[in-house]
Amino acid sequence: MKKILPQPLATLLLTAITLCLVAPANALWFRTPAKGASDYLSPEALVASPDGKTLYVACETGNLVMALDTASGKATRLSVPASPSGLALSADGARLYVTCAAPVSTICVVEAASGKILDKIPAGHTTVAPVLSPDGKTLYVCDRFNNAVGVVDLASGKETARIPVAREPVSAAITPDGKFLLVANHLHNGRADVDVVAAKVSIIDTAAGKVVKEIQLPNGSGLLRDIRISPDGKIAAVAHQLARFHLPTTQLERGWMNTNALSLIDLAGQKLINTVLLDNVDSGAANPWGVAWSADGKLICVTHAGTHELSVIDAPALMAKLAKMPEALDPNAKIDYNAASRVAADVPNDLSFLVGVRQRIKLPGNGPRGLALAGTKAYAAMHFTDSLAVVDVAAERPAPVSIALGQGKKLGVVRKGDMLWNDATICFQGWQSCSSCHSSDARVDALNWDLLNDGIGNPKNSKTLLLAFQTPPAMSLGVRATAKTAVRAGIKHILFAVRPEEDALALDAFIEALQQIPSPCLEKGRLSAAAERGKKLYSSKEVGCADCHKGRLLTDLKPYDVGSRGQFDKPGDTFYTPTLVEVWRTAPFMHDGSAATMMDVLTTRNPDDKHGKTKHLNKQQLEDLAVYVLSL
Repeated sequence: MKKILPQPLATLLLTAITLCLVAPANALWFRTPAKGASDYLSPEALVASPDGKTLYVACETGNLVMALDTASGKATRLSVPASPSGLALSADGARLYVTCAAPVSTICVVEAASGKILDKIPAGHTTVAPVLSPDGKTLYVCDRFNNAVGVVDLASGKETARIPVAREPVSAAITPDGKFLLVANHLHNGRADVDVVAAKVSIIDTAAGKVVKEIQLPNGSGLLRDIRISPDGKIAAVAHQLARFHLPTTQLERGWMNTNALSLIDLAGQKLINTVLLDNVDSGAANPWGVAWSADGKLICVTHAGTHELSVIDAPALMAKLAKMPEALDPNAKIDYNAASRVAADVPNDLSFLVGVRQRIKLPGNGPRGLALAGTKAYAAMHFTDSLAVVDVAAERPAPVSIALGQGKKLGVVRKGDMLWNDATICFQGWQSCSSCHSSDARVDALNWDLLNDGIGNPKNSKTLLLAFQTPPAMSLGVRATAKTAVRAGIKHILFAVRPEEDALALDAFIEALQQIPSPCLEKGRLSAAAERGKKLYSSKEVGCADCHKGRLLTDLKPYDVGSRGQFDKPGDTFYTPTLVEVWRTAPFMHDGSAATMMDVLTTRNPDDKHGKTKHLNKQQLEDLAVYVLSL
């Protein structure tokens, strides 16, 4: 391949890279492991110090943050009160801000030199992705399950505002002038049974404290993971999946089901420039996760969590190539029959567009997520191998190396299942993993898919896998007798793979081990006054929700005709009562994703009172009932 990367700007010596990193007993950063901490570390997020000498690593299941000396390969550790989900470092490197995700999250303010926690600031539900304002006075955080961005005044140590965004904000980036904050929303927030279904990037005017624009990504865009702004503040890059959900799932070749993408946003015009595919014609680049720009803006790097790779893209060459694409065909122009893209609209379907402007590098380890650049070195957090992969992106032929962060614990069956769930290398040509349709934690992608297990031409909304083993049969129509059967059918007919039974058993164990997350509608862990009123309605014979959604699992495990059949369903179809446990995470609702909100379930999608008797309820009662159900 033609060399596209610049010569090294500097050389950072890495020694003892195969060493297992253990903090010295007298290190200032050493703390006793937090109660309940996992045997595994699960590095998730990274940030480098301004001089590149220290790399901070958030270890999600280890409940700790590591400070790695990039020259010596030694690390010290700091225990934090909950799962560290994101890191931000002050411009002078003196303060480290750590979001610790929980139903009531904590932001730890850490003195970087000593590792001392100076302050703990309460935050929202599952807070992630801290971002500092350029003046260092304000910290913005993504309160994922509050569907909001929290604004924290660092002088007072208090959250001063919470700005609503679309749905499940998971990453944010601020422009160099501090005027705009761009937020990547993990999922779309509408119906799934319409022609265009796509997640959005929210643009917040920081002075006004509100969203001033939403940029909808191409149809099928979802599972957004990371967004980063170029050093000159002109372009934002966001990593996401690009699902071809309109097609029946008959094959995987050439991205028939899922492709993997990077969308570029023009910040001056606040508009989408275009979306490029990170896959190759016969090799998917599943589950793009972390994004980073080089300090000079010449490189965009992207981790592929499913195929364990790093893409290194020549940014100026890519932008020049995109700029040459016309909006419409010139009838007088000479046709290049070798080009897959002839106009700009062709680019999101072009599996060869990055040829010549991108290197795709295999990384040592499994599950690269967070990404940081320090000088010419790219560091990727290898989630499932408790390690870092290090790549000199300025080298003509990069030779990645691995740094161990833990003791190399043997994989337990649940951990192995978690790893396989997110691993696209077990899929035909690496196009997707289980997490490509159910996210990394086995919930939903909020899309309708036309799976062939119940015939063709009748798409159904992705279901959460929480309690799948306890609520048979599987699928809305009950076409799989058990979740165990569905797992093995999924390997064969969705991943188009043949795997040993031990892999299926590990996936079973992972799904069975899933834990319910408390609803953001709860107030201090309890039902609100409105939800208490809704609970009475839910249980009343006049409404009748509890007739079918009952017991510990909130389902009677039986099929019914509740008047929900749509244009693609068969006349005699009946649908199994789904559990309402953690239903607040599963929008859009109904088997076909035709209800964007719980109020829609109770009103427009229940015209004949077959799905609970709600016609006689007034607006307040409907709202009370909805908030109760969303509190479960």
